[in-house]
Amino acid sequence: MVALPSSCSQPPRPKVKPFSVPPASEPRLIPYITQRKGEEAAPDNLMICLHASGPRLYYRDEDPRDRPMQNVLWARCGFNPVDRHGMPTGEPQWKLMHPYRQMMTMRTLRCQVCSGPARTPLGFIFLAGPKDEDPARPTIYTNQPPVCPKHVRASAVLCPHLEKNPMVFLARSAPLFGVHGVIYGLDADSQVRVVARPDHALPFDHPNIPTVLASQLIRRLSSFQVMDLDEVQRELSAAA
Repeated sequence: MVALPSSCSQPPRPKVKPFSVPPASEPRLIPYITQRKGEEAAPDNLMICLHASGPRLYYRDEDPRDRPMQNVLWARCGFNPVDRHGMPTGEPQWKLMHPYRQMMTMRTLRCQVCSGPARTPLGFIFLAGPKDEDPARPTIYTNQPPVCPKHVRASAVLCPHLEKNPMVFLARSAPLFGVHGVIYGLDADSQVRVVARPDHALPFDHPNIPTVLASQLIRRLSSFQVMDLDEVQRELSAAA
C-alpha cells in the first residue's frame, strides 16, 4: 500500500479511449481485449499529491496492481466472470478495449483475440487500417496488441476499420514505448481536473507521466516488413 499525504483532491471520471470494433459475423468470436457490459470504470477516487519531485497522481486506496508498468497509474475497470475457456463473459462493448486486458496482452505479446501466444517463427503480427500508417516510416507506434496466425483474418473481419484488407506489420522488434492516457492537474481551486487528452503516445520518460492515468500500453515497431494478408500467410507457411 502506498503511503499518501492527507492533502489530496478528487477528480471526475476519465473516459477509456474507444476501440472501433462492431459486432462480428460470428458472435461467439469476440476479441479478448473487448470490454464487456458490466465491466465499468471504478468509482472516482483519484488524487494528486505534491512531492519534492513534483505532483503525482494516486488512487486513494491504491495497491501495487494499480501500477503494472513502469510505475504508471493504470485506469481501473471491472472484470466479469470468465467462461470455461478463460474468456470474458457478457455483452461486448464493441467500441471499447478493456484497459487491463489490453495492457496484459500487449505487455506479454499475446493475441488480442484469443489471448494465446502470438509469437510466430518470423516475429509478431500487428495490424493497422489500410490508410492508418505510412509504410515508409522507419518507426510505427501501435496500441493494438498482436494477433496469432490463426486469428489474422478473423481480426480483419471483426474490425471494419481494417476494411478486410489491413496493413500487416510482421515485426521482429517491438519494444515497449509508453502509454495513451489522460493528464491530470490541479485547477485554481486545488481540485483535480483533466488538463490534457493527448492524441499521441507518451513515452515512459515523458515529464507528465507522474500525473497520467493510462488506459493503453504502446509498443514501437522498429524492425518490420509491411505485407498484406496473403503475403504474411505465405511467409508463415513457408517458415513452418
